[in-house]
Amino acid sequence: MSKDAVLAMIKDEDIAYVDIRFTDPRGALQHVTMVADLVDEDFLEEGLMFDGSSIAGWKSIEASDMKLMPDTDSAYIDPFYAEKTLCLHCSVVEPDTGEAYERDPRGTAEKAEAYLKASGIGDASYFGPEAEFFIFDDVKYSVAPNKVSFEVDADHAAWNTDADFEMGNLGHRPTFKGGYFPVNPRDDGQDIRSEMLSTMKRIGMKVDKHHHEVATSQHELGLIFGSLTKQADELQKFKYIIHNVAHAYGRSATFMPKPIKGDNGSGMHVNMSIWKDGKPLFAGDKYADLSQEALYFIGGILTHAKALNAFTNPSTNSYKRLIPGFEAPVLRAYSARNRSGCVRIPWTESPKAKRVEARFPDPAANPYLCFSALLMAGLDGIKNKIDPGEAMDKNLYDLPPEELEGIPTVCGSLREAVEALKADHEFLLAGDVFTKSQIEGYLELKMDEVVAYEHTPHPVEYSLYYSC
Repeated sequence: MSKDAVLAMIKDEDIAYVDIRFTDPRGALQHVTMVADLVDEDFLEEGLMFDGSSIAGWKSIEASDMKLMPDTDSAYIDPFYAEKTLCLHCSVVEPDTGEAYERDPRGTAEKAEAYLKASGIGDASYFGPEAEFFIFDDVKYSVAPNKVSFEVDADHAAWNTDADFEMGNLGHRPTFKGGYFPVNPRDDGQDIRSEMLSTMKRIGMKVDKHHHEVATSQHELGLIFGSLTKQADELQKFKYIIHNVAHAYGRSATFMPKPIKGDNGSGMHVNMSIWKDGKPLFAGDKYADLSQEALYFIGGILTHAKALNAFTNPSTNSYKRLIPGFEAPVLRAYSARNRSGCVRIPWTESPKAKRVEARFPDPAANPYLCFSALLMAGLDGIKNKIDPGEAMDKNLYDLPPEELEGIPTVCGSLREAVEALKADHEFLLAGDVFTKSQIEGYLELKMDEVVAYEHTPHPVEYSLYYSC
């Protein structure tokens, strides 16, 4: 959408406000709302100044002035505000030079796409994330000096088979690990998921399906793939709509990877492909009808998997999911159709649909940084011809211990992921896509989270040690 088209839309649709949105390093969507009368061609060309020192992980107070540059192609009308509001996603630039701010996640995604073209390997990259989430009816938590606790509840959760409800307990609900694809009344999420998808369609998003997931109270909606930066924009809209539709129903959605004990966590499988001159680069005559470039791409992902974890699994909670036995891929192996490895090659008849699926990321990730890091790891594999080794066409969860010992794993904690990124980040610096300053700032944010987590007593410790 051109600047003129956006201005015409503001006039024709009688837009009252324009919401300027951007994403911080942790992946949270931020915004400032402008009166629509003030948004003209100059505004769209020159951007909006703001205080970058107020965003964690960005500038210090003595050099805090930054500029938000709206992307008119991202325009959509917010489906939740009472006053008619047009939304524009923004990248962040330095006000004096106009250059991309090196710590802006969206700017990193744009640079990753530009680097792919400059490399000559391909001219387009496509990403299809599959982000799972939970919906609860009641959420309580406390982090106080004398109380650390959480409690979530959902009327339809598996633990409520004997709960007392005012209108009675009708009994139809999925069991633990039994939530995959049941129809209503066992699946109580049909209407809320349909409204989420319908809301996405109304603002122009490309979606395809929805269903209940394996865990109790867990759900998934399908986003159709798109180019890297645009798809990261779409995932931010995806999360925003899910949170707000759930809120309108008096319910609460979360993208925490592991919000409850003893059931499956939420992943975000990321499907990736590269195209060049209108042709799919990953289609070929090698294993699973992949090209040699696709195998090298997988080699890069597996080689840098632990460093990638800092972006693809960026929370301490992420590693409550990345443990054996819960359909979470912890082993750095690849296979066609087999879902137990870190990387899967989905089956398809069409070369155009040939893609690689990274199964270890989760929806706590900042999508701009997650997708960019995955692309850079894969491109490093292609540039350096990294052999991924033999495919593992067996259920990795059932391997005997002696075979498991020979298969490397992803990280087991956020601290380990931070240390891995410190030791292995040169591949991210190619083409100045990521910068050392950006990575250092990001690692500081992650270590703050690690320290907060590690320094806080846990209720399990009371259970284990209080009476010793």
